[in-house]
Amino acid sequence: LAGSKALVGAPVAQMDALAVARLRAAGAVIVGRTTTVEFAFGGVGLNPHYGTPKNPFDRSSGGRVPGGSSAGAAVSVADAMCIMGLGTDTRGSVRIPAALCGVTGFKPTASRIPKDGVFPLSYTLDSVGPIANSVKCCAIYDAILAGLDTVETSTFVPLPGLRLLVPRCFLLDDLDPLVAAAFSRTVAALEKAGARVVTQTAPQLTNAASIYDNGGFAAPEAWHVHRHLYSKYNDLYDPRVASRISGGKDFNAADYIQLGYAREAAIREARALLRPFDAMIYPTVPVTAPTITEADASDEAYSKLNLLLLRNTGLTNLLDGCAVSVPCHQPGEAPVGLSVAGMGGDDSHILAVASAIQDCLEA
Repeated sequence: LAGSKALVGAPVAQMDALAVARLRAAGAVIVGRTTTVEFAFGGVGLNPHYGTPKNPFDRSSGGRVPGGSSAGAAVSVADAMCIMGLGTDTRGSVRIPAALCGVTGFKPTASRIPKDGVFPLSYTLDSVGPIANSVKCCAIYDAILAGLDTVETSTFVPLPGLRLLVPRCFLLDDLDPLVAAAFSRTVAALEKAGARVVTQTAPQLTNAASIYDNGGFAAPEAWHVHRHLYSKYNDLYDPRVASRISGGKDFNAADYIQLGYAREAAIREARALLRPFDAMIYPTVPVTAPTITEADASDEAYSKLNLLLLRNTGLTNLLDGCAVSVPCHQPGEAPVGLSVAGMGGDDSHILAVASAIQDCLEA
């Protein structure tokens, strides 16, 4: 039901989504459905209809947010209830909960995995990806989901000599001290292991992120998806989700077309920036998970946190790229994710680079 009560009376699905069908065909046992933010429209992980799964870290505090939208998928993997959780990622909804819950999440190039049977949020930005315990596990599930015959294990690469970009831009702004320390420690470990890490100003990435101003693609596209359902059942929507969906109602065609041109330009500039590198790395989210009470204190607090959690991850969706979030915190600390990102079509290589990085961090 996409985490909503507005679809309670909808017809029962007659077949699996293609991604699920491919998993079943490969022998997967589907053990259940997990909680999501209503209609996958949010990065915090709260769901007032069906409850919010508590982050596995520090449950004694009363519960920290799991991240969203694929909240239950990440919690179920972190709690060892399953070995893989399937999620969607429109602006970070696989990678945010993976980072906050201390597991691994992969957002592929949007066209890599079919979205047949997936309830849409943004036709332009939506993608389907796995959450699991390691990059190597994600690579196996990705191969199944993408319809590949085998996982090309030969593509996994040694870390020494890899060229990694740390982009000096908004991605590094206002980091929580724990996140900043974990990221600095990670960069030092990668350099010590032989990676060639280059820190370089990247104003083009900051310019690209501005495309999200005024709602970006998701606002008008979500309104297109929901306009008929919303007109009948808006009182059944989570008000925080409803306000974001209805925000696309007055988006005009000229501005929507301009978004497409701006995105094409941003992709060209980012591709040129990343051409000399194997990947760029940065913190997946700039903060660790706050408590559910803090996040739910007011609409203002929720909105501020939601935008902050979506800030870094949304860049990859906008650039039609691919990215892996791998844990980079020390045992006992609040989970922190490291993003290993590249451009569209670089999925196999980014998985290989991320696997090498994860092996280094776990050594």
